[in-house]
Amino acid sequence: MDGNGRWARSRGLRRIEGHRAAERSIHDAVEYCGEQGVQYLTLYAFSTENWSRPRAEVSFIMALLGSFIRRNIDSLNENQVRIKAIGRLDDLPRGPRKELDRAIIRTAGNEGLTLVLALSYGGRAEIVDAVRNLTADVVSGSLAPEDIDAEGIASRLYLPGIPDPDLIIRTSGEQRLSNFLLWESAYSEYYFTDVLWPDFRREHLEAAFSDYFTRKRRFGDVEPGKDQD
Repeated sequence: MDGNGRWARSRGLRRIEGHRAAERSIHDAVEYCGEQGVQYLTLYAFSTENWSRPRAEVSFIMALLGSFIRRNIDSLNENQVRIKAIGRLDDLPRGPRKELDRAIIRTAGNEGLTLVLALSYGGRAEIVDAVRNLTADVVSGSLAPEDIDAEGIASRLYLPGIPDPDLIIRTSGEQRLSNFLLWESAYSEYYFTDVLWPDFRREHLEAAFSDYFTRKRRFGDVEPGKDQD
C-alpha cells in the first residue's frame, strides 16, 4: 500500500495525514474483496525496513494500527472477516500487539475473507526465520539435511496454511517487489498502477481484477493445445 507520503506532500500536508487518509482505501479493498468472494487479502502495512523511518512517524503508524483495529473490529467480525498477521510481530509495541492479538482470537472462527496484515514483515526475514527453524530441526536430529526441500521451507513460513497469492497489486507507480512475499510470489501475477494508495478505490481494484482475468497462467508449463516442441 504505497504512496501515502506522496499523497500528503502533494496536498501540503504532513506525511502522517497520508497514513490517516489510507484507511478508507483499506475499507474499500476489504469490502470489495469480500463481495467478490476473494478468500485471502494480504495488506503490506509495515515492513521490517519501515522501522528506520523517523521515530514520530513510526509511533504514529503503530498508534494508528491499534486505533484502526479498535474502530473496525466489530464491523469486521460482523462481516465474517478473519484476521491474521505475518511478520516479526514481537517487534510491535505492546499496545498495538495486544489489540492485534485480541482481533485474531475474536475472529478466528469466521468463515469469510481472511485479512492478513503484514506487520514488521519482510520477505527475506521470513525466509531467514524459516531456515532457522529448519536448522534447529537438523541440529536436534529430527530432520536430515538431505531431506530439506521446497515443501519443508514453505511449511515453516509464517502462515503455511495460506495459499500463494494469485495477484499482487503495487500502487503509486513503483514497479518492484520491495521485499514482499518473496517466496510465495514465485508465480504470482503482478499489476502496477500509478494511483497513490489513499486514492485507491474499488474501481481501481476492479480494474486490476479485470486485467488479471485476461492473463493465462501456465506456471512454467506450455499452454494446453500448443506445440510442445
